[in-house]
Amino acid sequence: MYIILLGAPGAGKGTQAVYVAQELNLVHIATGDLFRQAIEQGTKLGMQAESYMEKGILGPDEITIGMVLERISAPDCESGVVFDGFPRNLAQAEALDEALAKQAKAIDMVVYIKVSEEELLRRLSGRWICRDCQTPYHAVNSPPKVWGRCNQCGGELYQRPDDTNEIVKKRLQVYFTETAPLIDYYTRLGKLMEVDGEGSIDEVGRRMVVALR
Repeated sequence: MYIILLGAPGAGKGTQAVYVAQELNLVHIATGDLFRQAIEQGTKLGMQAESYMEKGILGPDEITIGMVLERISAPDCESGVVFDGFPRNLAQAEALDEALAKQAKAIDMVVYIKVSEEELLRRLSGRWICRDCQTPYHAVNSPPKVWGRCNQCGGELYQRPDDTNEIVKKRLQVYFTETAPLIDYYTRLGKLMEVDGEGSIDEVGRRMVVALR
């Protein structure tokens, strides 16, 4: 099964993708993680992507597509994948469809996690991440027991450069202008399913799993 999660930054794609992948025994592929790993490892694609991420804008399609296609060619992806943060635009969607078709595969379902812009801004401006284990926290919704330290491993918490308020607004603007047309694209293909993304993590997760099953 190949599933795509669509939603603006802060809609909860990452959290829900992990949940869905575990429930359905699929591999979770997050393009944000692929980018950060490539940057940390100093790969050619990573160095190209870094300057774009720091500015809060999407990198060229060929960078993102190259990273994703390399990942889905791995053996552990044979049973299926949950795509988190990809595709972001029509060119990427078409490239993904073409790559899967060459392997006699196709996207089965696309889930759009719908969240209001006001809620997205509130969520993102308070988000903090553990530098060591990547556990997410929120200053209001899920603060750590000791501020600045991860509950799980004691690692330092930090705010990503692309989560500052100014960059968040720019990211949302980019999303709504470039990525939102994917909703129409997958609707025409009869593969889009909309899920209310507001509520607790568990509530949204249950909605998604019930809808997919």
